[in-house]
Amino acid sequence: MRSLPYFCRGQVVRGFGRGSKDLGIPTANFPESVVDNLPADISTGIYYGWARVDNGDIHKMVMSIGWNPYYKNTKKSMETHVIHKFKEDFYGQMLSVAMVGYIRPERGFESLDELKAAIHSDIEEAKIKLDLPEHLKLKEHHFFKTSVSTTANQILNGHRL
Repeated sequence: MRSLPYFCRGQVVRGFGRGSKDLGIPTANFPESVVDNLPADISTGIYYGWARVDNGDIHKMVMSIGWNPYYKNTKKSMETHVIHKFKEDFYGQMLSVAMVGYIRPERGFESLDELKAAIHSDIEEAKIKLDLPEHLKLKEHHFFKTSVSTTANQILNGHRL
């Protein structure tokens, strides 16, 4: 995928409400405008990278892009699981992400437990890969040094730096 690393920013919107409730793995959802502007070579599947909420710390993340076959979605989504325990939700805040690598294509699962196991495996793989020097350096990219307040009134879709 030539578009990786891929940088984008958008306001966190309410998703399907399944991440925390069904899976025990909270996710932050991008608005349709961010999803609709993904480059053509960013296929559906599971990605890993770095994320920052507003002007907070930068954390590891995994992201699902696609239709979530287990749930049979009719709308494509970008759901980010920031690998960090937050004290409260952050709907309406700006989420900045750098997608740096691809884990696997999206696929259907026979059970909720099978889906949860795959997600936990994706999270563990992301943690390991993000410790590689070529990925660690992207945590320090100037994209994350830009104050969200300077871009608060814009959504930067596909902000290639």
